[in-house]
Amino acid sequence: MSFDLGTILTAMVTPFDEHGAVDETAAVRLLHHLMESGSDGVVVCGTTGEAATLEDHEHLGFIELITREMRAAYPHGKVIAGVGSNDTRHAVKLTEQATALRPDALLSVNPYYNRPSRRGVIAHYAAVNAATDLPILLYNIPQRTGADLPNELLAELGQRFERIVGVKQANAANLAKVEGLQVYAGNDENLIDVLEMGEAGGILTLSHVFGPVFRRMVDEPSARQQIQASLADAFRDFGIAPLAVTNKAALNLIGVPVGGPRLPYVELDQAETAVIRAVLERHGMLEAQAA
Repeated sequence: MSFDLGTILTAMVTPFDEHGAVDETAAVRLLHHLMESGSDGVVVCGTTGEAATLEDHEHLGFIELITREMRAAYPHGKVIAGVGSNDTRHAVKLTEQATALRPDALLSVNPYYNRPSRRGVIAHYAAVNAATDLPILLYNIPQRTGADLPNELLAELGQRFERIVGVKQANAANLAKVEGLQVYAGNDENLIDVLEMGEAGGILTLSHVFGPVFRRMVDEPSARQQIQASLADAFRDFGIAPLAVTNKAALNLIGVPVGGPRLPYVELDQAETAVIRAVLERHGMLEAQAA
C-alpha cells in the first residue's frame, strides 16, 4: 500500500472546556495553529489526546470534527486517528467506526496491561487489519503497554497484513529501519535520528509550540545538530509532567487556549508552570516576567 502522511505529525491534545467537555471551537483553533506552524498533519485521540479518558462518542466525534475541518481548510493535511484498545473487540469496533469517518490513516497500539503472547498480538492485528481499508501505523510504546514489539515482530506484522504500513517507534532502544515499514519517531528527541536514517518523520508533542523549529530540522539538514541542541532544555523540562499536561500548559500560556486535562491527569502546580514558562521565555515565545 502506497502512502505519504508527511514528516511532522503533531500528536494533538484534546481541548476541554471549563466543565470538562470536549471544546470543539478550541480544537478547530488549535488545528489551524498547528497547520500554520509547520505540521503536515495531526494524530488525534492518541496518548497525548487523552484517549483513555474519552467516551467512544467523544472519541469518534473528535475524529469526525478534525477530519472535516482538515479537508475544508488544509486539503493536503493528514489526519491519523487513534483506534487502539486492549480489548480486540473494542479495537475492531473503533477501527470500523473511525474508518467510516475517512481519516487518512489509523494508529493502533498493541494491547496494553493484559500483555498477550506473540500469537495473541498477531491475532489481534489480524482482526484490526480486516476491519479497515485505511493504512495502519503500529505504535510501540512498551513503557506504557508493558510489552515491547521487537523489530522482527513489527516486520512480520507488516508482511502478514497489507494495511500495516508503518510504526510509531517510542522505544529508543529499537530505533532502526524495519523491513517493509515506514518508521516514525515516537519521542521528540529521536526525530533527528529518524531523519538521519532516511525514514518518514516523527509523531511529536512539542510541535504544539515548537512547530517551526521542527520544520527547520526537516528542511535544513545541515543545521539539524544545532537545532537539536537548541531544544535540549525543552526536551528535558516538558518532561516534568505527562506531555499532555505540559503541552496544554504551554499552549495556554502562549495564547492558544485548550483548557486543562481530565483526571487522572492534573494541571501543573505553580512551580511546574514556572518551569514551562521559563522554557517559553528562553525561546522567545513569552516576555520574561519582572522579578
